[in-house]
Amino acid sequence: MAETRPLEVLAPAGDLSCLEAALEAGADAVYLGLGELNARRRARNFTPEEFARAVALAHAKGARVYLTLNIDLAERELGEAARVLALAQAAGADAVLVKDPALLLLRPATPKPQFHFSTQTGMTNRADVTAVGGLGAARAVLARELSLREIAAASRIFGVATEVFAQGALCFSMSGRCLMSSWVGGRSGNRGACTSPCRVPWSVEGEPGRTLFSMRDLGCVHRVAELRAAGVRALKIEGRLKTPVWVGKAVGLYRRALAGEDPGQALGGDGGEERPALPGDRRHGEHLVARPEDLSQQIAAPLEGHRQQRPAVDVQQVEGEERDRPAGFAGQAA
Repeated sequence: MAETRPLEVLAPAGDLSCLEAALEAGADAVYLGLGELNARRRARNFTPEEFARAVALAHAKGARVYLTLNIDLAERELGEAARVLALAQAAGADAVLVKDPALLLLRPATPKPQFHFSTQTGMTNRADVTAVGGLGAARAVLARELSLREIAAASRIFGVATEVFAQGALCFSMSGRCLMSSWVGGRSGNRGACTSPCRVPWSVEGEPGRTLFSMRDLGCVHRVAELRAAGVRALKIEGRLKTPVWVGKAVGLYRRALAGEDPGQALGGDGGEERPALPGDRRHGEHLVARPEDLSQQIAAPLEGHRQQRPAVDVQQVEGEERDRPAGFAGQAA
C-alpha cells in the first residue's frame, strides 16, 4: 500500500556540523554513524556523547535520527554491535539502519528504535520488502538501481515504508553486492571501507586508462513528483563525507522541490538563484524510467573478450584504516 504521508527529506550527517546544517536547512530526518560499525568509516562520525547530543538537537527541531549499523559484522564485533544498539535506545534514536541478520537476534533487548533495512541488504522487489516486513522492518531502503515501476511495486507492501536515494554518488555495482574494493585493495565496501576502485582509470588490453566504471552522480530533484506518486516515504541524500555547506544546499534543493518549485528554477536553470554546488557536472535520474544508457562518466567500447587490468592508481592505501580481509581469503568481502 502506498504511503500517504508527506515525503521525508533524509539528510546525511558525517559530523555534528553537518547535522546542524541539515536541520537548519529543513531536513525531516538525519542519518549518522556511531564509531566504526557503519558503511562510512572514513566519516568523522559521532562519539557516544556527541550522538546523545545529536538526538537531542534533532528532536528539539522536530526531526528524526536514524543510526547506521549497516555493515557485515565479524564475530569479534557482535558485542560492540549490541552496545551500539543499547546506546541508540538510551539516546532515543528513532531508527537503526541494519544489514547483518545477527542484529535481529539482538532486537528483543532494544525494542524501541525501528529497524530500517539498509540498501546494503539489496532490496530489489516487493517480495524482498514483504520478507523484511515479516522480520520486523518498519522501512526498506530500496536498491539504487530500481526503476520507477519497480519502486512502485515495492512500495505497495502494507506496513513497510520505502526509502530511495535521490541525490549523491551512485555505485556502479548492484546495491550491497560489490566485492570490487575487497578484491582490489582488501578493504570491503560491505564493511564500510570502500576504496572506490570504480572511480579510478582502468585500462583494457594496454589502451590508455579510462574511468569506465565511474557513474554520473545521482540527482532526482526533477523526479520528486513521480517518486511521491510511486508511494515512496523518504528521499535520501547520500553524502556523509560531504561538507556542512554541501549538505545544507542539498537539503534546501529538495525542500524547494517538495514545496512545488519548478526543478529547473530550483537548480538555477532559468535565472533563479545560483545553482547549488552539488557534485558532478552531469547528474541523472534516468534509470528511474528504465533508460540506463549514458550513466557512466566515460562511455566504454564493448569489453567482451577483453581482460580488465589493474587500476592505473594505487587503491590500497586508506589513511587510518586497517585491512579488513584476513589473509587467505582472497576475493572475499570481509
